[in-house]
Amino acid sequence: MGAILYNSSGLPTFTLTGLPGLENSQHWIFLLLGTLYIVSIVGNALILFIVKEEQSLHQPMYYFLSLLSVNDLGMSFSTLPTVLATFCFHLRKITFDSCMAQMFFIHFFSLMESGVLLVMSFDRYVAICNPLRYTTMLTDFHVVRMGLWAFIRSFCLIFPLPFLLKRLPFCKANVLSHAYCLYPDLIHLPCGDITINNVFGLIIVMFTFGLDSALILFSYVLILRSVLAIPSREERLKTLNTCVSHLCAVLIFYVPKIGVSMTARFGRHAPRLVHRVMSLIFLFVPPMLNPVIYSIKTKQIRWRLGRMLVVTKF
Repeated sequence: MGAILYNSSGLPTFTLTGLPGLENSQHWIFLLLGTLYIVSIVGNALILFIVKEEQSLHQPMYYFLSLLSVNDLGMSFSTLPTVLATFCFHLRKITFDSCMAQMFFIHFFSLMESGVLLVMSFDRYVAICNPLRYTTMLTDFHVVRMGLWAFIRSFCLIFPLPFLLKRLPFCKANVLSHAYCLYPDLIHLPCGDITINNVFGLIIVMFTFGLDSALILFSYVLILRSVLAIPSREERLKTLNTCVSHLCAVLIFYVPKIGVSMTARFGRHAPRLVHRVMSLIFLFVPPMLNPVIYSIKTKQIRWRLGRMLVVTKF
């Protein structure tokens, strides 16, 4: 075990880690992660710009897409400082307060994304199952309320986590398993009783990821039932096509999340590299792929991107 480091306030200092066994490839790893960051940041920024400028995209579905892009930008910027410091500059120390702040924002944006995907599924449900009520049920006021609900829920659930950790004594070697601070990683470091922390963490998972995924699945059961009632095969495919982007966003968010949970629960004897790669996929892939998927599947966004490329070329 290494020495336990404390700062002048008496709070512990944590040590970040990269990928075990790949210490000689840190710069190449950062090059890969840097590429993912660039695609994520530029892609989501372009989505926000296009939705703002394109009048035809001023609809609830694209307002929710904008919220998803803002959230993905937040997730990218939450991990960027320590990933850059760890893989590029080999600076591995992080203070307690900085670690708590990063942990808060990573989990806040993760919960927020789950909430946004849920309200997007509601948007698809209303558009397909109750199209005549779409404009009255999803007014600008209701869109703002749903966005605020996702924000407030995430904030209220994540806000206690730093304080639950701060009350505990840290007497082990405070070496983290990743290049960023995550609650499941930090919870194993204190020496005191972590029962409250474990129970509260379980409640958060059940009432966010668990509940949201169940409601999203239920909404698509209702959507599928409505689509199958459409007599024309062409119309059925056309209607389902409006859900493809959202379904892809749901899958690339929840599949890595389930993978991380399954690895943590049943893969305790798996190499540490497996756990860290799964975590990287969960944090890096959704913010990168979401703008790519919506750019490919949304005609107006694709057309506007084409125009921007032509203008840039000439």
